[in-house]
Amino acid sequence: MADENPDTTSAPQSPRRIPVTLSSVSVYPRKTPYAFEIAAELGYDGLELMVWSDPTSQDVAHLERLSNRFDLPVTSVHAPTLLLSRRVWGPSPREKLDRTAELARALGAPTVVVHPPFRWQYRYARGFAEHVREVNAEDDLTIAVENMYPWRGANREMKAYLPGWDPTEHDYDQVTLDVSHAAVARQSSLDLLDVFADRLAHVHLADGTASMMDEHLVPGRGDQPCRELLRELTRRDFQGDVVIEIQTRRARTAAERVDDLEASLTFARTYLDESDRTEYTPPPGAHHRHLDAW
Repeated sequence: MADENPDTTSAPQSPRRIPVTLSSVSVYPRKTPYAFEIAAELGYDGLELMVWSDPTSQDVAHLERLSNRFDLPVTSVHAPTLLLSRRVWGPSPREKLDRTAELARALGAPTVVVHPPFRWQYRYARGFAEHVREVNAEDDLTIAVENMYPWRGANREMKAYLPGWDPTEHDYDQVTLDVSHAAVARQSSLDLLDVFADRLAHVHLADGTASMMDEHLVPGRGDQPCRELLRELTRRDFQGDVVIEIQTRRARTAAERVDDLEASLTFARTYLDESDRTEYTPPPGAHHRHLDAW
């Protein structure tokens, strides 16, 4: 006879494991296929696709083949809004975002990362926030606007982005926290967690110093509170991805690049694991001068 009073209590669910994915720009100037290959080899959970002049980064069929071949999902797509990708998909920033959203839907990626417009894109900048909300409202795709930073010279600061570099001053529904950008802006990425609060949808993990250059160092090699940030994300049950977005273009050998990508993944996994209280310090690695920054 069946138990008339079955125990309906369920075992407590373990907290969600925050995925650690690799931005394909982390292997630049190597191309997109290599990003899939090395991310799969090192054990990343997925890939953030940077759309740039590499034709593969714009080719849905080729990207799907790579994703299947390496059993690695594309979990986010970065719009071609960097200076190095300014000619991709024409001059219109509106079209760039729309096409990126189409690409993300085709690949099953739930998140699109976009920078605010440059100051010379002032016409688009006036309606940028509204356009982002429109694309966000179309389906369950998340458009996460990235925090940027002021451009500094020796004696002055230039407003390079419109309506502004700091998303805390604007009412975007979702934002991306880039730790290296926070360093350039001389902000604490840990403090920004409280400022962004429920709007935080995505994290770009790299380190930096108070340099005027955007360094994108291996986490643990700069001044940002990366360890504390990751532990706090776990404590708060963060529902987005942590994306490794470091700069390796001056790596002198292939092994040097792989070492940096592996150290970044180890760092992230160590401090996202609530049960692991060991400490991890990345090896010093090759010296990247500030002139090598993005």
